[in-house]
Formats: sequence, C-alpha cells, structure tokens
Amino acid sequence: MISKSDIKYFSSLNQKKYRKKENRFLAEGLKIVLEGIKSQYECEVILVTYEFADKQSDVIKYLKKENLAIELINFHDFQKISDTKTPQGIIGVFKYEALNFSINKNHSNLLVYLDNISDPGNLGTIIRTCHWFDIKEILISPNSSEFLNPKVVRASMGSIFHLKIYDDIEINVLKEIKSSGYKIICSDLRGENIFNFKFPERFVITLSSESAGPSEEIISLADKSVTIPKFGNAESLNVSVAAGIILSRIKS
Repeated sequence: MISKSDIKYFSSLNQKKYRKKENRFLAEGLKIVLEGIKSQYECEVILVTYEFADKQSDVIKYLKKENLAIELINFHDFQKISDTKTPQGIIGVFKYEALNFSINKNHSNLLVYLDNISDPGNLGTIIRTCHWFDIKEILISPNSSEFLNPKVVRASMGSIFHLKIYDDIEINVLKEIKSSGYKIICSDLRGENIFNFKFPERFVITLSSESAGPSEEIISLADKSVTIPKFGNAESLNVSVAAGIILSRIKS
C-alpha cells in the first residue's frame, strides 16, 4: 500500500517544477509505459489499479518478469495522480537527466528546432512524427511546451523515449550551430516552394507555431525559408500536419 505522502509526491510530477526538481516524470497508458520500459530510461515504479491488475494479468506477469517495481492502488487515489479523464489504470514513473546540447559532439546532419510550440498535443504529435521519419535529435525552444508534460508524453505515444530531445534551447545555441557549419532552413509562409527546394547536406529545419509564425530572430538567422504550397483558402496549416509534410519531403 502506498501512503498519502507517496500519492502527493506522484501527483506533484504533473507539475514542471517538481519534474525538474525530482528528475522524474509520469508516463500514463499501457502502450506508453511499455515503450518506456523498452527504452534506455529507468523506470522507478509502475502504479496500477486493482481493476487493471485483474483485467491485465498477462501484463502484470510481464512487468514482474522484467523485475519492475509495481504498486497496486485504488482507483480513487489513482485519479489524484492521473492526468486523464478516463484513465486506463497504469502509470509509469521514469527517471531522466536533461540532455545538454554541445556543439563539440557529433550530431545528426538533420536537426529539428521547434519554436514556440506551446500546445502540448501539437508538440507530442511532432515528436511522434519525427520518430516516424527517423529524426534522431530535436531541439525545443524555451517558449515551447515542456516535452515531459504528461499531455506531450501521451500525444507522442511513447516516442519521447526513443529520441534525443534537448529542452530550453535558446536562439544563441542556434547561432552556434550555424557557425559550426549547419544551414538554418526556416519553415515560413513566405518561403520557397518546398517541393522545388534542394536541401543542403547539414541543416536545421525550424518549425514554428502556425498562429505566430517564426520569430524575427529565426527569420534573420535563416539561410533559406521554405513553405508548403497553398491551394485552398485556409489561413494556415496546423504545425504538426506541416511537420509531417515537410519531413516527408526532406526524407523523400
């Protein structure tokens, strides 16, 4: 039986300041927990409701076989920790250490920089899309949602466990990356047609909020800008949808 203080502790991990303080985050849902277990992240404990344990006995056997710590919890207490309206009844508590981006290390020829992606659902979907297209490294600006936000983790469907994700990357880091030989390619409505564009060998593709667009700093830093051609009358394209189109073009 877990204590009230344990429940308070696990609940606190729904807030960014406590995730940073404890170097822990929550991953909710069976598929996402299993993705975490298969990754390099260390699982501290898995919380399951009595109902989940009864219905998913094969899962419990698997978790025990993997020598993972399991705590049974009643549904009422589970709801205090859960971030969802209709929880499945399983949450993993994972440890993490923030990655520091160093220009002196070997990095992928293609980096994705996410600027002002404040919607957790969009951010999680972009991370999932990057995983699909085998992007290895993602850089996230300070004005974006935190990638360990429970909503981001869920929207990524566990992809956050399989990529190198650098949080709080300021514009000056982007400048250093450019100085090291990378080209900065900005996605912008005013850019060149992406289907006619020849991408350089080493570059950063920047994706920005569809409502605000790229910041003036990014526009001034960019070597080139690209856009997805528009055929209808819609004002803008959702950034996560745009990410899929742009990465598909880059990888084709």
